[in-house]
Amino acid sequence: MLKLYNSLTRKIEEFSPFKKDTVKMYTCGPTIYDYPTIGNWRTYMLSDILVKTLKTLHYDVTHIMNLTDVGHLSGDNIGDPNTGTDRMTKASEREGVDAWEIANKYGKDFTESFTLINMTLPSLFPKATSHISEQISLIQMLADAGLTYTISDGVYFDISEYEKRGNTYGTLSNLDSIGDKSRIEKNTEKKDPRDFALWKFFAKGQKRHNMEWNSPWGTGYPGWHIECSAMSMKYLGDQFDIHVGGEDLKSTHHPNEIAQSEAATGKIPFVKFWLHGAFLRVDGGKMGKSLGNAYTLHDIENHGFTGIDLRYLYFSAHYRKPLNFTWELLQEAKISRTHLLSLITTLNKTTIDVSHEPYFLRFMEAISNDLNMPQALGITWEMARDQLLSQEIKNTLFTSFNSILAITNNDKTPENDTIPEHITNQANLRNTLRLEGNYDKADTIRNEIKKMGYDIVDTGNEYKITRSQ
Repeated sequence: MLKLYNSLTRKIEEFSPFKKDTVKMYTCGPTIYDYPTIGNWRTYMLSDILVKTLKTLHYDVTHIMNLTDVGHLSGDNIGDPNTGTDRMTKASEREGVDAWEIANKYGKDFTESFTLINMTLPSLFPKATSHISEQISLIQMLADAGLTYTISDGVYFDISEYEKRGNTYGTLSNLDSIGDKSRIEKNTEKKDPRDFALWKFFAKGQKRHNMEWNSPWGTGYPGWHIECSAMSMKYLGDQFDIHVGGEDLKSTHHPNEIAQSEAATGKIPFVKFWLHGAFLRVDGGKMGKSLGNAYTLHDIENHGFTGIDLRYLYFSAHYRKPLNFTWELLQEAKISRTHLLSLITTLNKTTIDVSHEPYFLRFMEAISNDLNMPQALGITWEMARDQLLSQEIKNTLFTSFNSILAITNNDKTPENDTIPEHITNQANLRNTLRLEGNYDKADTIRNEIKKMGYDIVDTGNEYKITRSQ
């Protein structure tokens, strides 16, 4: 029985979808103006673990993750970071190419990076620019309902009018935070500081870009919030089961989604379960480009690690708890993962039934308890070290666990891909020990590998495995 913390009700609830055995799920994806940070990837990891868990529990899952390639303004609403400029425009100016090229470059990199971290690809990656007509139609529905107004810089959702009709705005949020008028520059034309843009016009003197469209209200482009409602409803319906995002989206973006969606369709709730991942901290502090610590997956690889090492590190904290990142902690995660795999000789292709095995039941219990990955990983270690289990049972159990953990397969392997996985796992551990200066243990493992018919040749920080002659 899967239980999840629902941000909407602020409590752990037993999960049940609208339609039996079928789950419709949406994740707020990146604004593709740059490479996502490892903080962003932690949120997408939450979605990945949830999808893998749902599939293990035999649900038919449709998972949509949007790509924002227009309209993500900074500062059009309280809670939005910075002020004033479309992020795609800023990236276009930074790199000297148009916004379409920016979107194609970073969108392609993002979707291709899923394999680096063993994530299951969503069913679809819809782009905001491919769904302009849907966004205009949704805004028109709100306008027809008398819930919008137009000022000099765009069309806005009227929250006061929404509340007059008996609705509550900001259920997900800290309402005091939403009402803090000091957080952004005031727009004196707005009726209420909480009102948010549905459609934006180009302000006088503002540099125009080639991402603009005609609409009943004038030439412009959609606001950031409307795209998620329009695309999720197109592919998942007016109501669906799960919506995932980072905790930074609880203050405005997700409350705005709820308001505009439920106002347009009249169907409540728009989404049954809202899940939010906590922030990733770096060296105990905030992450930011201005701080030089907004690390990406490419930075991880450039430091000699893999996306799977990072994946393993993510599991060291519950998704609702902040996680601290340091290069030292990532190194520890790499060593720990390598050692764990060295205790498991290979993924098992046999069909032994382990559904009643206590370790399997405990693992699934941990996962089903609001995706408790630290506990699940601890059970995996306990199983791997259990000397009373046969190796065949261990392998079968780990194969089952790994359908969710996904902590194998993407290591850089020696050129000869016929080397057994348990040999490469031991060789990885031995190389880590060697680079740490633990030569005695490294030599012991080399000798053990030698006895199994393989030689290791060191080449700088790397190594090569060959069959003994």
